Amino acid sequence: MNAVIDHLVIAADSLEQGAAWCAATFGVQPSGGGKHPLMGTHNRVIAISSESFPDCYLEVIAIDPDAPAPGRPRWFGLDHPGVREAVRESPRLVHAVARTRKIEMLRRDLANFALNPGELLAAQRDTPHGLLKWRITVRDDGRAECAGALPSLIEWEGQHPCAHMHLTDVALQGLVLRGVPTQAVDVLKLSAVHTSPIDAVQNAPLTATLESPRGRVVLDAWHFGG
Repeated sequence: MNAVIDHLVIAADSLEQGAAWCAATFGVQPSGGGKHPLMGTHNRVIAISSESFPDCYLEVIAIDPDAPAPGRPRWFGLDHPGVREAVRESPRLVHAVARTRKIEMLRRDLANFALNPGELLAAQRDTPHGLLKWRITVRDDGRAECAGALPSLIEWEGQHPCAHMHLTDVALQGLVLRGVPTQAVDVLKLSAVHTSPIDAVQNAPLTATLESPRGRVVLDAWHFGG
């Protein structure tokens, strides 16, 4: 395998809304997190590691109203008008991020198949345990390839955030990506991830299945369209 799922991205209108949604959906409140100066966003997190998806977490992310505008579209489509309208109603799964130690190679290989994984950006945020630093692929328009199904790539420098997260009874058990070209699947070689085409019955670009204190939770991602 060249990459593994690192985290799921839940877009919210505010962190307060996202925390309430997590409590109602999973029976667990997100905690920790922090601010992303690069993008004018902030987040809270829940550990969702499982045997199939080790060192994995769920990120509730929202535009930080106290941060200056970043001067470019924010990551994960947070500035997309459709996303803004959708999250005012409820937080939404919008994306998955894959962890790798080969980020430059994988980005180049995806681009060779006429895909746009985005440019490599360096980001960081403060935590009580020190500075978290990483590199991540982000498109200039802030959106994700394949209507959100192609995972962004992330490479952590130093510690991983799961090292200091509280253990929870929420666990990612399955992830389906729809509409990702076969060539991209072969490049990423994602462990424990299933792929399928988008069809008339199920057009969500990705579907995550989690076990939680509230029972099994199935999340279908918001579709970015063309």
